[in-house]
Amino acid sequence: MATEQQCENCGNRYDKTFMVVRGTETHVFDSFECAINVLAPRCGHCDTRIIGHGVEQDGRIFCCAHCATHEGKTALTDRADHRSDETRLS
Repeated sequence: MATEQQCENCGNRYDKTFMVVRGTETHVFDSFECAINVLAPRCGHCDTRIIGHGVEQDGRIFCCAHCATHEGKTALTDRADHRSDETRLS
């Protein structure tokens, strides 16, 4: 039987936990929900968890351009790689 580890979010001890390494930190979770709760950033306007790319300006991240606009952010940077119009996929 595998060794049980404890989820850092909910405290559940489980033999099928998984680790997420971000930078120099290692996290242990028993579900994606717990990992998202701990690691996913929150929107700077509506406070929802950002599971996708989100948009970012001046070091603040938002779930969408609508929320960013409510906070006065208009020069948005998508979290995905930037592409010029010539290289954008169709």
